Amino acid sequence: MAADPLETFTQLPLTIDPTSKSISSPLPHLSDPLTNLHNLQRSLLSLPAQIPPPPLPTNPKRSAQIQKMRDQGNASLRKSPTNPSEAIQLYTYGIEMALGRPGWEPSQLVREEASLLYANRAQAYMAGQMWPEGAADAECSVECKRAGNGKAWWRRGKCLVEMGRWRDAANWVKEGLEVEGEKEGELVTLWKDIERHEEEERRKEGR
Repeated sequence: MAADPLETFTQLPLTIDPTSKSISSPLPHLSDPLTNLHNLQRSLLSLPAQIPPPPLPTNPKRSAQIQKMRDQGNASLRKSPTNPSEAIQLYTYGIEMALGRPGWEPSQLVREEASLLYANRAQAYMAGQMWPEGAADAECSVECKRAGNGKAWWRRGKCLVEMGRWRDAANWVKEGLEVEGEKEGELVTLWKDIERHEEEERRKEGR
């Protein structure tokens, strides 16, 4: 029975030139593969950027700007709770900055920042009674951070209730309680409100 080539290690006679870094071998059947390898190497070396930049520490200026947008959005919403357009715009700037981080920066940082900003913008949309937008942002916040994000769970549930989507709200809040537990008082209260509504609807149907 022939040996499986994937399970067998064969050491080949290869040498590397210390100056040119080219690889050679006395085995004729390696001539073409090595030529292709050298051609690929020369092609890569001719590119403007030969390799991706090494990972860099998190840019503190971007982090500070994102936090500044969030703080200013919070201040604006407190100042004008019935006119949240400025707060929405500030949160949007922060979201764009967070999602625009370079790919080599920690993804967990992006998710944390985006989760907070989406939750804040959901609150601003709710202040303006823009329930569909608030529901969408709260869901984005939960997608970024499921656990320890009770406010976002509650905000989407509340938006769904305000939109008259009671069954969707029940399913959403139930899932939120499974994730967060009953320590989230607002979420528990909302669940009880939904249960009372469903009970009233059942009584009406029974008449």
